[in-house]
Amino acid sequence: MRLTPLALAAGLAFVGAGVRAQAPDAPAENGPPSPPQLIPDRKLQPAPGGEAGRRLPIVLRANEIRARPNLDAVAEGDAEFRRGGTVIQSDRLSYDQAEDLAVARGHVRIEREGSVYWGPELQLRVQRFEGFFLEPEFELLQFGSGGRADRIDFLDSSRAQLKNALYTSCPRDGGAEPAWVLEAREVRMDFDANEGVAEGAVLRFLGTPILAGPEISFPLTDERKSGWLPPSIGLDSRSGLELTVPYYWNIAPNRDATIAPWLSTRRGLGVQSQFRYLEPSLGGTLDLDLLPNDRVAGRSRSAWHWQHEGRLGSSATYAADLRRVSDDGWWKDFPDTRRSLTPRLLSSAADVEQPLRLGDAEGLAYLRVQRWQVLQDSDQRVFSPYQRSPQTGVRLGGSAAGLDYSAETEFNRFTLPSGEDDGTRLTGDRVHLLASVAHRFGAPGWWLEPRLALNAAGYRTDQRMADGDRSASRSVPTFSLDFGVELERETSGFGRALRQTLEPRLLYVRTPYEKQSDLPNFDSFGKDFNFQSIYSPNVFSGVDRVSDANQLTAGVTSRVVDAGNGKELFRLGVVQRYLFTDQRVTLQADGTPDGQTYDRRFSDVLLLGSTSLLPSWTLDGTVQYSPEISRTVRSVVGARYSPGPFRTISTTYRFARGLSEQVEVGWQWPLWGRVPTATDRGARSGVAAAAGAGSCSGTWYGVGRFNYSMRDSRITDSILGVEYDAGCWIGRFVAERLSTGRSEATTRLMFQLELVGLSRLGSNPLGVLKDNIPGYTLLREDRRDPISSAE
Repeated sequence: MRLTPLALAAGLAFVGAGVRAQAPDAPAENGPPSPPQLIPDRKLQPAPGGEAGRRLPIVLRANEIRARPNLDAVAEGDAEFRRGGTVIQSDRLSYDQAEDLAVARGHVRIEREGSVYWGPELQLRVQRFEGFFLEPEFELLQFGSGGRADRIDFLDSSRAQLKNALYTSCPRDGGAEPAWVLEAREVRMDFDANEGVAEGAVLRFLGTPILAGPEISFPLTDERKSGWLPPSIGLDSRSGLELTVPYYWNIAPNRDATIAPWLSTRRGLGVQSQFRYLEPSLGGTLDLDLLPNDRVAGRSRSAWHWQHEGRLGSSATYAADLRRVSDDGWWKDFPDTRRSLTPRLLSSAADVEQPLRLGDAEGLAYLRVQRWQVLQDSDQRVFSPYQRSPQTGVRLGGSAAGLDYSAETEFNRFTLPSGEDDGTRLTGDRVHLLASVAHRFGAPGWWLEPRLALNAAGYRTDQRMADGDRSASRSVPTFSLDFGVELERETSGFGRALRQTLEPRLLYVRTPYEKQSDLPNFDSFGKDFNFQSIYSPNVFSGVDRVSDANQLTAGVTSRVVDAGNGKELFRLGVVQRYLFTDQRVTLQADGTPDGQTYDRRFSDVLLLGSTSLLPSWTLDGTVQYSPEISRTVRSVVGARYSPGPFRTISTTYRFARGLSEQVEVGWQWPLWGRVPTATDRGARSGVAAAAGAGSCSGTWYGVGRFNYSMRDSRITDSILGVEYDAGCWIGRFVAERLSTGRSEATTRLMFQLELVGLSRLGSNPLGVLKDNIPGYTLLREDRRDPISSAE
């Protein structure tokens, strides 16, 4: 079994990073500066070996020294021996120069490369690092941990053997047993092979054995090593109790695999696997999940995801991102597997790209293919996007004679996924050209940019279009004039120097009307109405629809900035659009093209505001206000209160008239117990942990997030959990509820035991907490092994 991160072995054999002093923190507003802290520094180099090491000077100090030059010496009373990075202290120490043998007895203490050892007797050939240490105890400053052994035998500088070893990051003072301890009858370490082997190993937590093995193999450094990883246990409302036991296979320096047998009490036995590879000109990852006999579904099930990218020749590149699942119900039954932003729309795409340079113009030639797997459900059907089979084109852009220009020409073959073609949607080919030319006038404080753009497209469809034809074309030009001013002034307030800006902007757009409702719509959809899109010449994304326009957009933004550090303290903005003529190429209520003529002269008003002026508070919001009905159409308002580490509460209110109204609340907050300060966490050596690491007198934290639909009067997605930090171990229990339909949800229970300086056992809720709780902070620095601990 592999225990991460390196913990046990790294320290037991005098290996660790150097330690350097960190400058004190800045003084607190009403208190003294924090004391200096010792932190690991992996960049410090070890002392030289071989002949260079023999030439290093020896420093010997004591109350009494008897020496024969070039032969030997005996030091008594607070004796101290120094050579390179090795320091030996004891009551009595003798050194034989010919044998390079140091013998120390009585309160022996060694400091070497960030580790401290002490015990009654040491014999050591210093340069070759051969010898033994009787009944040593040790502290590893790098990992905040330590332990003891009956005896350490140093075979050479890279190999060691320990008898009856104990390892923990909990306090070992007094007679009480540490909260957690790893014991082994014998530990053998080979740093050249990056391998440690513990025989008769037992991991105890609160006096109870929780893991044991006749022989446990583990890595000694951050380098990868084959072996079993800690098991994961979870509880799922759809799958029951789940147990996953991953095995890591270090195939080669550039290839590895993780194979994880998975057992569900309801569904049966399956396997999750991942294969990674990296070559000089290519690399990728293949994930494969198999469930040969799902007892709940009554069939075999699977999912796979392949990501690959590479280089062709000196500049061309290619990539593939392919995924597939066996059935429509996969996203409901396994909602956390390979998380996706669109769990019911699985994209598979491949492309080849070649950078281009034509004179002063730079660009790209490309060939792409994209397919979709749509996971339909009787509760709510999904509208499938078009597939591109293929998409190929060229893009160019540059500057010449003071003009900025760009051009894109592209061919697309649009099809629908298998089973999604109901005969009501057109399929076919499209060739388009997008081009623009602009010139920017201006100086510091203002700009004026006229632009001329062209959107031309030709179509050939497999079915007849609305007008009965199977081919058509159209060409729509657009002229725009963008003008802006940036004004600023120095001021003061709130006890500090400030800089205030005033930034008005005008955008005029003129696009002639051209009828497009008879043409196919393969990729156009209405843009969201916000501060970015309102300054766009076209209300549609994609190519197939171009809105006619004779309009002026006017807005102004004002910001207040701290003149000392440049931090934005306050922002306020307002913008509105005015139509000189009716708009005929418009949106429908659902955002799709070809709506009714739009004859309102003034658009809705957009208001934006944000501030961090209040200590520990961040407030922001956007409001879409309709002058026509004198009411708010949409709004998003959020607030976050973060007075210190591990203390954050955030809330967001989202409103869309006639569609939805939701409140989201997230938090991480101490429930009871003293919260360790940054000084506590930085200054402790690990074995003297804050908050009583050897007992149950640590700190409890509440964590969670929930979305409440005011329209439906129900909680949709939610997370609720507690974390307990005992200093040398952390316990987490998290419940997550994911909505998978109007009346369906999946509930998961995740629990984890983190033994600080050793490993994390159980399921892993950290990814869920970091992804869903704004401002969530890890209770301990994340020392993840890059292979074994995927969030």
